This record gives sequence, structure tokens and C-alpha cells, in this order.
Amino acid sequence: MPRQERSAGFILFRTDASAPGGRVFLLLDYGRHWDYAKGHVEKDETDLAAAIRELHEETGIPPPRVVDGFEEKIEYYFRSSKYGLIKKCVIFYLAETEATEVKLSHEHVGFEFLDFEKAQKRLSYSTARGVLRKANAFLKSTP
Repeated sequence: MPRQERSAGFILFRTDASAPGGRVFLLLDYGRHWDYAKGHVEKDETDLAAAIRELHEETGIPPPRVVDGFEEKIEYYFRSSKYGLIKKCVIFYLAETEATEVKLSHEHVGFEFLDFEKAQKRLSYSTARGVLRKANAFLKSTP
């Protein structure tokens, strides 16, 4: 039976009139892959609280404006040298920020705010690209 882990994070965007589509999405460079700000849900912590905490810890960005009605879950397996096979569940929320300054944690080597098409190309994993497609479609469908 694989060990279970749960994480939470944000598909974070800000309005940028000069960008195609009018918004840019924050991606973080983990050194070996590009992904979103996310991290482990701690004991007695809600998924949303974990996402807010992790965003601040990893980027210095204060609590964003969460977009109601969007929550996306991805699941995958990976191997850990310490724990063996792990089943990971990650909950993503959609949120907007006005922040342009990012103060990276030691976990990251870079970041970029990218328009949808460039973000799709930069993300390392197909599951992350799928979440971004759903988030972008959700934003387009809501006033």
C-alpha cells in the first residue's frame, strides 16, 4: 500500500493588459522543473490555508483573492528513497494577485509571470498544463 501525501497550491495570475489574454500566470523554477507554488498540507490545516501559507513561504506574496468556484485535483505516484511508493494528491485553487515582486524561498531558483501560451510551454508536467487549461477556460467563462 503506497504512502499517501496531500498538497495544495495556487494557479496564481495577475492582470496584465499588455499580455495576450490580458493576464499572466506565476510559475516557479524548482531547478529541475517548472510548476506552481504548492506544498504539503499540515495536520489540522485546510487545503486552502495550506495553499495560502505555501504561496507566502515560497514567494513572499500575501494572501491572494481566491476565485470562487474553481478547485482542481490531480493525483500521481512517485518513488521516494526514504518512503518508497507515494500516492500524491494535489488540490489547486485559482487566485489573483496584484503583486509583481516575488521573494523566492530556498526551494526555487527562478520565477516568471507568463501569458497562457508561454506558461503552457514552460510547465514541465502534462498534469500541470491540464490544470492551467482548465483554469484559463474557467476565467474566460466567468465575468
